[in-house]
Amino acid sequence: MQLLIGFFLAIIIAYAAYRAHSLNVSGAFAAAFTGTIIFGVGGWQWAVLLLTFFITSSALSRAFKKQKQNLDEKFSKGHERDAGQVFGNGGVATFFAALHFFLPDSPLPWIGFAAALAAVNADTWATELGVLNPHPPRMITNPAKVVEKGTSGGISLYGTLASLFGSALIGLLAATLTPQITSYELRLTNYFLLIVFSGFAGSLFDSLLGGTVQAMYFCPKDNKETEKYPLHTCGAETVHIRGWKWLDNDWVNFACSAFGVMIALIVRAL
Repeated sequence: MQLLIGFFLAIIIAYAAYRAHSLNVSGAFAAAFTGTIIFGVGGWQWAVLLLTFFITSSALSRAFKKQKQNLDEKFSKGHERDAGQVFGNGGVATFFAALHFFLPDSPLPWIGFAAALAAVNADTWATELGVLNPHPPRMITNPAKVVEKGTSGGISLYGTLASLFGSALIGLLAATLTPQITSYELRLTNYFLLIVFSGFAGSLFDSLLGGTVQAMYFCPKDNKETEKYPLHTCGAETVHIRGWKWLDNDWVNFACSAFGVMIALIVRAL
């Protein structure tokens, strides 16, 4: 019955997001699939964390349009998320929600789920709010190198703080809504601080990948570095200049969440 309720709830939310232009058709189907598992297997606590990520990330992607008006040429995709973006951001979290079915009494699925969402939430907040930084970002691999806003691998003070707050929001919810009954001290150390640290680490790992091995291209017409392939915003063909061609932004987001989970499980095991 819970799975059936989760299915209908996921369908409703996916359709509403599609109508609001936060998801395209493929993204809506992917969201319905991941939502069914998370809502149906996990329950309402798991749904709250997922919806917090989705609602805040969608809202921030639409906010501050004036500051972002020239950044679309940098990113491979727009604000309407497709299936690749949904699975890239939510695939790891969905896995741990499904794992909860087989390990209902273990805290590990909840920790993995929260860490995965904290990482992608931190990364999204950093991307969407980092553009407000009054100074251009610097490359994470070379702090002396100043780059344009929106450049993969670029970090700034505002973006870093936004990443920390984005992770902290998920960490706070994870500690408050944990299905396991624990003391306040355990909620603080085993959930809040652990999830915040792991999510923030995942976001930094995302930037590191963006500045090193993520596929990047160059538009000879606009003389701009971009994630777009095969055509830039202007319509010109882009040329591969660095990174692994298969490692697009969706895979980087997937790696971001997976790295956050790995850090959470390692730290908890220490």
